[in-house]
Amino acid sequence: MLDTIVSLATPPMMGALAVIRLSGPEAFKIVTKSFTKDLTILKEKAIVYGKLFDDEELVDEVVAFCFVAPHSFTGEDVVEISCHGSMLIANEIITLMVKNGARLAVPGEFSNRAYLNAKVDLVQAEAINDMINATTQEAKKLSLLSLVGETSKIVYPIRERLADILSLIEVNIDYPEYQDIEQANYALVISEVNEINKEIGRLIKEGRQGQIIKEGIKVAIVGAPNVGKSSLLNALLKEDKAIVTDIAGTTRDVVEGEINLEGLKLLLLDTAGIRESSDVIENIGIQKSKASINSADLVIYVKDAENANVEDEFAALVKDKRVITVYNKADKVKKKDPEKLYISALENDLSALEKAIAKTVGVDKESYLRPSLNNARQLALLRKTYEQLEIAKHEAEIEISLDLISVSLQQAFFTIKEILGENVDNDLSKEIFSRFCVGK
Repeated sequence: MLDTIVSLATPPMMGALAVIRLSGPEAFKIVTKSFTKDLTILKEKAIVYGKLFDDEELVDEVVAFCFVAPHSFTGEDVVEISCHGSMLIANEIITLMVKNGARLAVPGEFSNRAYLNAKVDLVQAEAINDMINATTQEAKKLSLLSLVGETSKIVYPIRERLADILSLIEVNIDYPEYQDIEQANYALVISEVNEINKEIGRLIKEGRQGQIIKEGIKVAIVGAPNVGKSSLLNALLKEDKAIVTDIAGTTRDVVEGEINLEGLKLLLLDTAGIRESSDVIENIGIQKSKASINSADLVIYVKDAENANVEDEFAALVKDKRVITVYNKADKVKKKDPEKLYISALENDLSALEKAIAKTVGVDKESYLRPSLNNARQLALLRKTYEQLEIAKHEAEIEISLDLISVSLQQAFFTIKEILGENVDNDLSKEIFSRFCVGK
């Protein structure tokens, strides 16, 4: 029998109310030991007002929200005690519940129990943490699609299609004398794998777009000294965060700022211009600029529109990165090259750049609305399934026996099930849920 666990479910800070959550077979009994009402007689969910005592000493007046198994988030008996929002009081109640027989929950244990009791699948459980950590409306909406089960639905057809082809192969192997069943052959395997991997490829692409929306991207603003990098950062942030002067080498360190560009979270890094310098501090900034380029998902390469053909060191540094080259100070240029992207940070003329960022990143309007498998675990398993299916296709092309091809198909089948948590052992689930906050 599982222990009954207890934890603070609200942030550990002073507020109007705090909520302490218990879950487990002894939840009602443990609370009743110190409560003025008997919760053990409850047969259905209820809201109960009463007082909590530690021996003879009043701890607080509280409201207990009681959920009878299996009709709760965890699938177990659950009591959520709403008390006054002092952390002193909340900690006294938690200590009292431990004294009565509960155990302190570990991070993510409530959600883990919901998963183990089949109240949610693993994609839904991960979405709980994503909802908590969402920093944009768009990221929240994507997480909500996963939480309500829409994302899981895109996995079901692949799982079922793999199950169908595996079943057909097994029937053909075990009952070769039957003439009224579809013949499993190499051409069928190749055709099915091609169709399934076409779908998986689409899910990987959409998942990467969803990952970008949810997690954002790191953008390094680079260029020679005095081309207007800091002015561009300030214009994008709509605040004077970076110091702007006409003196080359003003920026000595990487200046960071974060914006929401139509639902896309960008971590902007304004870097020091690279040049030969005897200044020790400026040289440290230059080394940091190079490190920022290496770690960036996208580079905005700023050039001076008045001196567009001047060569600098950045062309070589950014050649292997996703780069948007912009020509700043467009307000000073009369004749513009239609092949170049001009901006004016001084006049906040950045619309062309903003459109280019969205296009280069590959996030379209539909990306914000459709469910996607968008965390590292889910995408890794999609890629692994794809690779296992490619192995099965190669085996069919060289015509090895169907029972051996079936082994590769089974590995792909088990991997796709792992996305939903249908093939995950307890140790792995604990590792996943350990990244959650304690009250979840």
